[in-house]
Amino acid sequence: MASIIGTGTTIAFDTGFFAEIVGLRWSGISRGHVDESHMGTTGARIFRPLNLFDPGELEVDLHFAPATRPPIDDPAASCVVDFGTYTWTANAFMTEFEITDPFEDKMTARGRLKFSGNITIASG
Repeated sequence: MASIIGTGTTIAFDTGFFAEIVGLRWSGISRGHVDESHMGTTGARIFRPLNLFDPGELEVDLHFAPATRPPIDDPAASCVVDFGTYTWTANAFMTEFEITDPFEDKMTARGRLKFSGNITIASG
């Protein structure tokens, strides 16, 4: 499989929130487990996966637009991350929003989105 260059990625909410993305990190998609080891277990511990998984969080770096209100107090809504060739869709809500305004440089912001429920992947 050939590598994919990270350009053209967009994020869209049902609410219409839009941002010029500089970079993103989707971290923490995880699934818990139960340790089923006991005093008679030998060799190595025995684990069983849980049925539910945590869809994780998306940290987004973007150009800051002072006229655009971040959806920090909006309820969870459908969020589509479009990677160009594939889209990942899940319900999400914003949990953090921070602004950086350096002297004589571009203003940026960082937002953190918490995903809830299943992730649907579709070809673009």
